[in-house]
Order: sequence, then structure tokens, then C-alpha cells
Amino acid sequence: MDNQRNLIIAVVLSAVLLFGWDFAMRTYFPEPEQVPANMASREDAPVARVDGQITTDAAPVVRDLNTELGASGRVNIDAPELSGTINPVGARIDDITLKTHRQTVEQDSGPIRLFAPAGTDVQQFAQFGWVGEGVSLPDAQTNWQVIEGDELTQETPVTLGWDNGEGQQFRLTFRVDEHYMFSVSQSVTNTGDGSIALRPYAFVNRTSDTASASTWNVHSGPIAEGNGEVNFDWDYDEVAEEGPVSLSGDTQWLGFTDIYWMSALIADDASAAEGTFRDTGSDIYRADLIYDAVTVPAGETVTRTTRLFAGAKESAVLDQYEAQGVERFGLAIDWGWFRFIAWPMWQVLIFLFGLFGNFGVAIIALTLVIRLILFPIAQKQFHSMAQMRAVQPKMKALQERHKDDKQKLQQEMAKLYKEEKVNPLAGCLPIFIQIPIFFALYKVLLLAIEMRHEPFFGWLRDLSAPDPATILNLFGLLPFDPPGFLAIGVLAVLLGFTMWLQFKLNPAAMDPMQQQIFMIMPWVLMFVMAPFAAGLLLYWISNNILTLAQQKYLYARNPELKAMMAKEREEKAAAAEREKAEG
Repeated sequence: MDNQRNLIIAVVLSAVLLFGWDFAMRTYFPEPEQVPANMASREDAPVARVDGQITTDAAPVVRDLNTELGASGRVNIDAPELSGTINPVGARIDDITLKTHRQTVEQDSGPIRLFAPAGTDVQQFAQFGWVGEGVSLPDAQTNWQVIEGDELTQETPVTLGWDNGEGQQFRLTFRVDEHYMFSVSQSVTNTGDGSIALRPYAFVNRTSDTASASTWNVHSGPIAEGNGEVNFDWDYDEVAEEGPVSLSGDTQWLGFTDIYWMSALIADDASAAEGTFRDTGSDIYRADLIYDAVTVPAGETVTRTTRLFAGAKESAVLDQYEAQGVERFGLAIDWGWFRFIAWPMWQVLIFLFGLFGNFGVAIIALTLVIRLILFPIAQKQFHSMAQMRAVQPKMKALQERHKDDKQKLQQEMAKLYKEEKVNPLAGCLPIFIQIPIFFALYKVLLLAIEMRHEPFFGWLRDLSAPDPATILNLFGLLPFDPPGFLAIGVLAVLLGFTMWLQFKLNPAAMDPMQQQIFMIMPWVLMFVMAPFAAGLLLYWISNNILTLAQQKYLYARNPELKAMMAKEREEKAAAAEREKAEG
């Protein structure tokens, strides 16, 4: 009767885990809604100056993306990994597409659009300027003139200029490198009679409507580096609720991050820069970088250079910029608590990908490498299991002798373990080691843009997405997508089956309740893991298969353990037959 009750409890808890997980994920971490192409959008109104700060009065408008990009006078950008245009009105970088990353897994889906003009439904752009008193300054409506260069490339910079007619000439010189980094030099030449004081600034403006969903393990939203660490503390809702967020201390870089993309401003002198995040209304947010005031004497020129990263969070590229002096830029990828495992694991995975040319094969090879590293620990685990099985008769005798005195039983069992030199926790060590490895790999496969849209074989065309071949829609033949916890694909079934085989090969638990849980758990995990990235399931399946092979090998090396297991199974089968006959 107790076993039946325990089985019911186990089934109920499994159902709670199965359905509760999906409910929690959909409730608290919903998928971002797709933004329709004709959605009403916002306008970033002209910049006003209040108490020396940059402010924006955002008003909803409707602007068509193609119309805005088709306006005359735009300066073309053509770099190795990105293209776009600079808008001479406001001197904004407001048109960037990434040449090496496409929108979907389809080859003809077109490049990723990162920046778009103000007022469109996907707006995101960068603007550079000055604030100050007693001098006419360029703003969002200023029409800049092209002074030098007709196209921004890696070899050819572009300079825009504006003269306020009062003795001050303003210049913005744009440069771009081979990846995703712009360099913008802001210079002021004062030909007037007296000195002027100005504060150079730069900001990135974007809508949160197109942002990646921010979840418990992946940050999407404001990001900044300061005081020796990368700040992931704020999301869009918190900035909207708490008002402008002023970053304390020196701010070397700040901006906005998605899972795979980032736009960030990098100060040339962090000690002279202040960072702020603000909500400008209508789901429009801005990251401001404003420098200390500089004095421009008559007849002199003062220049301040700010860099703008606008591109993909490719680990090698970020690390390259960090090596060039952008502190902790590689940490813009939030590897999490297990970074000390995740980062080297990622380096090995990238190496294996370069070796095999297929990310799926690289994941399988990485699994093999991990199993080889952990093999000595597995040997100790099996040795511990053999020792535990050897002392089982003595343990049963102790349990019968002290069944009414739990405290005495625990003391005698501890004494027995010490005499026989058995560590009952040794068998759990591989599990504890596997947990951080699993979560580190989960983060790697979730965050690594290098695996985005990478195929394996057959129907697995994107290892960063869930298995598309689900059973309930007959592997795509039926025109509907099952909910996450019912989207059971081929990989999820293989995961459940290989885990069930693994439990079957292990020595049977002495507690009937544990036996029942072990029989149910593989199929519960099959449902729980189905919505995860195919690459993660591929790792787990490969790990299960290698574990089965490892267990077979170690059983062959420990025949006494195999013999004891066979004997226990025979005894349990006989006991079950007797109970059936008596019942």
C-alpha cells in the first residue's frame, strides 16, 4: 500500500514538474512578439538642452523604413561585415545591416538589420553632439554637409561638417574597421573672439519592442562596464519604473544588448565620462555617454573620439577588442556563474568545429573529451558501487537488528562504512561534477552566435533552435506547432530512451520508491527538455550513449559487481513472483 501511495506521489510530482515548468516559462519569460512591418512607430524629437543634459521629447509617428532609407543625401557604409548609411540630418548612424548573419535559417532570408531610422517600428541609431550654453549647437534636425569622402569603408573615412555662423565649426569624422567598430571623432574649431565651454556626448537610442526576451539566465537590455565589472543589473522595465539610471563611477562603455547583438558606446577616457540609461516614452530607451566640459579657446580646435560597437557578439571579436584596450568587453557575453568552465569549453568547441566543420559533430566530440576527462572519477564511482554492494548483507543485518532504534542504526552503519573503508557519497561525485558542466554547456549553446543557424544532418538545420521534427504534427506534415511541453521531437525521444537504458544498466535501488522514480524520470525529462536547443539535447544523448559504453566496459572490469547485480535481479524477480502468487 505504501509503495502504491509513493508511486502516486511520484507521478503527481512529475506532472507538476512537467506542466509547471512550461507554465512558468510562458508566464514569466514569454517569447517576444513579432513586430509587424506596418506597426505604428515613434519619433525621436529634436534634442533639447536642460541644465546641460540631453533630453528627448518622444512623440508617436508613423514612418516607413524603405521611404526613410531612400531619402537623398545619405552616405553609404560598406565594410567587410556590415553595410548601411549615415543620415546627414542629425549626422546619425541609423542604418546598419550585418552581412554575415541572416534573419532565418533560409539562405535567402536576407541580412540582419541592427540599426534603423527614428520613427520606424525597428528604430535603433547612434547620434553624436555637444551640449553647452551661450553657443549655437547642432541638433537632431541639423543638416550636415559632407566635407571629405563619399563612402565610409575600412580604408576611407567620411567627415561631415556644420558651421553655426557665429565663429564655431563642428566636424564629425567617421571610421569603421573590419568587424563592427566605428570610431567617431568630434571636433570643434573656435574662430570667435572668446572661449567657449562644451560637453561632447553620444547616445544610442532604440525601441524595446524588438529586443530579445530577458530571462532568468540570459540578460537582454541595458549593459555597462564601470568600476571593474560589467553591469547586467537593469532591464527595460526597471529603467522605465525608476526613471533615469545614472551609473556610478567611471563608465568605459555602455549600451544595449540582445542575446546575439549589441550596440555600445566606448569612451576614450572613462574618468571623464558619465553614463545614464533613460526611458524617453513609448518604449523608447536611450544610453547616454556624456563627457566633462572642455574649454575651446579662440583660434583652437578640441577633439573627442568615441567608439561605437554595432554588431554581433562573436566571442573572438569581442576578445580582440578587449585586447585592444576595451576593458572586459568579452564579458558582454554573460557566461554566468560557471564562466570558468563555459569559456574554456567554448574554446574547445570552436577548435573542434574548425577541425570537423560541423557543429553537431563538434558537440559529440566535446562530449567524448569530457567523458575521457571524467573517466578516472567514473572508475572510482564504480569501485564505490562494488564496495557498497559487498557490504549490503551486513547492512541488511544491521537494519534488522536495529529496526526500532534509528539513532543506533545510523551509528552502526557509520562504523561499518569506516571498517570497510566505504564512502557512500563517492558514487554521487560524478553527478555533482556533471551539473556545472551541463549548465555551462547550456549557456554556451544558448549564447554562442557562432552556432546560430548551424546545421547537423538531415532535418536538424539549426542546432540553436528546438528540434523541429515533433511527433504531434507528424514531423511537420500537419500545419500547427504543438505547445512547448508537448513538442516532443526525435531528439527528445532518444534522450528519454537512452536515459532509461542507462538507469536499467545501473544497479537497482534497494528502495522500491526509488526504483519507481528512476523508471518515470527519463520520460519526465523527455518532456522537460523537448523545447531546449537541439544542440543541448544532442550533447545529452551523446553523453548517455558514452555513459552506457563506459558502464559496459567497467562492468566487464568488475565482474563481481555484475554478478551481484544479476543475483539481485533474480531475487527481486522471484520475490515479485511470490507476491503475485500470494496475491
